[in-house]
Amino acid sequence: MHRTHTCGELRKEYIGNTVTLSGWVQKRRDLGGMIFIDLRDRYGITQITLDPQRVSPDVMKTAQEVTHEWVIKVVGEVVGRPNDMINQDMATGAVEIVASDLQVLNRSKELPFMVANDPNTSEENRYKHRYLDLRRRPVLNNIEFRAKMNHFVRNWFSSHGFLEVQTPLFTVSSPEGARDYLIPSRVNPGKFYALPQAPQQYKQLLMVGGVDKYFQIAPCFRDEDPRADRHSCEFYQIDAEMSFVEQDDIFAVAESFVHDLIPALVPNKKIVVDFQQIAYHDAMDRYGSDKPDLRFGMELINVTDIFTWGEISFLAGQEMIKCITLDAKYTESISRKVVEGYEQVVKLAGAGWLPRIKWGDELTGSIGKLITPEMRLQLEDKTGVKDGDILFFWLGSKNLVAKVLNKLRLHLRDEHHLVDDNQLAFAWITDFPFYEYDEGHDRRDFGHNPFSHIVGGVDGVRDVDFADVKTNQYDMVLNGYEILSGSIRNHDPEVMVAAFEKIGLTEDDVKSKFGAMYEAFQYGAPPHGGFAFWFDRLMMILTDEDNIRECYAFPKSGRAEDVMMGAPSEIDEGELRILSIKNL
Repeated sequence: MHRTHTCGELRKEYIGNTVTLSGWVQKRRDLGGMIFIDLRDRYGITQITLDPQRVSPDVMKTAQEVTHEWVIKVVGEVVGRPNDMINQDMATGAVEIVASDLQVLNRSKELPFMVANDPNTSEENRYKHRYLDLRRRPVLNNIEFRAKMNHFVRNWFSSHGFLEVQTPLFTVSSPEGARDYLIPSRVNPGKFYALPQAPQQYKQLLMVGGVDKYFQIAPCFRDEDPRADRHSCEFYQIDAEMSFVEQDDIFAVAESFVHDLIPALVPNKKIVVDFQQIAYHDAMDRYGSDKPDLRFGMELINVTDIFTWGEISFLAGQEMIKCITLDAKYTESISRKVVEGYEQVVKLAGAGWLPRIKWGDELTGSIGKLITPEMRLQLEDKTGVKDGDILFFWLGSKNLVAKVLNKLRLHLRDEHHLVDDNQLAFAWITDFPFYEYDEGHDRRDFGHNPFSHIVGGVDGVRDVDFADVKTNQYDMVLNGYEILSGSIRNHDPEVMVAAFEKIGLTEDDVKSKFGAMYEAFQYGAPPHGGFAFWFDRLMMILTDEDNIRECYAFPKSGRAEDVMMGAPSEIDEGELRILSIKNL
C-alpha cells in the first residue's frame, strides 16, 4: 500500500495513529542531525520528521539524499506539534509524522523551474513543462475550480429539465465569423470535414426533432488569433437551446443560472448590477463598447454641438466630438509623462493625440486656452465637470470616437483602480443590428448569428434598408467582457432564404450550404431560441485571472502552439499522400 491517507488529511484526531503517506518532496531541511521534509500531494502538505534515534542509518542516509520533487513513501506515527510550533498556514499544521521508514519511489532530475507559487520563469517554459506546472497550487486551484464548474453546470441544467446531448465534432463548415479548422477525409478524397465553431445547426435541428430543452458543455474550434480573453484553437461553451420560448423566457433561464452559480462557486463576489438591459446603440453611445464595464461611470458625453459653431478650427465641423471625465481625486499625480502614456494608449486605437482640459479657475491642458467663456459654461452644464477634473476628448467618425474613448476609459479604470474584482456587473445588450458593414471585404455581412429571427418575417428583410432590419439578438456582458451570446432563431425557411439573399446568396446557395436546416424547416419547426455562455471566459472572470490560458489544464501558447507536445507539427509525406494532400 502506497498510502493510507493524503498529505492534506491529517488532524489532531489522528494523533497516535501509524500512517503511510506518498507524495513529492516540497522542501527538505537538515537541522542538528534531524531532517524535516515537507511532503506534498494534490490535497496538501504534511511535515515529516526523521530522527536518527528512531530510524536506521540507511533510512537517514536516504533522507539526506532526497531533494525537490523526488517521489517518496513515508511510514510513521502522527504526533502533535507543541503549541508554539503549530503552523497556522497549513491545514495539517497542528501535527507532523515522526517517520519510522522512508522509501524513494522515483527520483527527479534538476528542475527547469521551482514548483512554487511564483516559479520565476517564462510562460513558455511553464507550458513546455506543464506536468510540473500542474503541481503548483495556483494552477491546481484552477483545475479544481473548473471541475466544480463543470459539475455545477451539468447538475443545474439537468435539474431544470434540459437534456444533455453531444453533437458531432466532424461536421460541415458553418458561418460563425471565423476560419474553420479543416480535416481531410481519407475515404472521400478531396473532401474535408470542419471542426465545429459552435454546435449551432445541430442544436436547432434538435429543436425540430422535438428535444425542446437541450444543453451541452460543447467544445468549439475557431482559427482566430489569440488574445487575453480568447484561447487559441479550441474553447468551451455552455450551449443551450429551448423551444416555444421568447426572449424574456431565455433571459429568465440564463439569469437564474447565474444567480445560482455565483453563491455556489464564488460566494465572496457580489452582484452590484443585476442584469440591466441596454440597447446596442445606447451602449455604443454611452460607453463606446457593446460590452461595457458597468462597475464605474465615466460615460462618453457628446459635446459635438458645443464646438460646431466655435472658433476652434480643428474641432468645428467634425462628425462627432465626445469626452470622458477623470475625477479630480485621481488627477493630482498626473504628470506630462503620464499623459504621454495615455496618448500611447489611444494611438493603438487610431488616435493621433489626446485633446484635454484640466478644469479650474484657469483652464489648462492641450486645448484649455482655446475654450471661450460660452464654451466653458456649456461644457460645465453638459458634463458636470468640476475643479480638478480632466476632460479627455476625441473627434472624428462615430466609430473611431467610440473606439478611442473606450480604450482610454478602460485604461483609466485599471490605472486608477476604479473597480473591485469582487463586484460583478451584469447586463444584457439587446437590439443588435442584423447586418453590419465589413470594411475589410467592402461588403455587408451578418453582424451576429445569421440564423436569428427577423421581426416582421419576410417583409421585415426584403425591401428594407440594411440598418432597419430588426432581430432578437442579445449578449450578456460581465465586467467588460462578453460572456454569452444568443438569439431567438428563425424557424421559417422562406425567411432564412430572404436573410441570405440580402447579402447576395441565392436560394440554391442556401440549400447547398445549409441543406439540412433548410429541409428540416419544411417539416414543422417550432419557435425556438437559445444561448451559449463562454465557459472559459466566465471562469477567467470568476477566478480573477488576467489571461484565459490559465483556465486550461493544457493551454496553447500565445503563438497558438502546444509547446509541450510540439504541435502543430509536420506530417510525413506518406501520410499526406494517403489523404490526397500535396505538401507545397
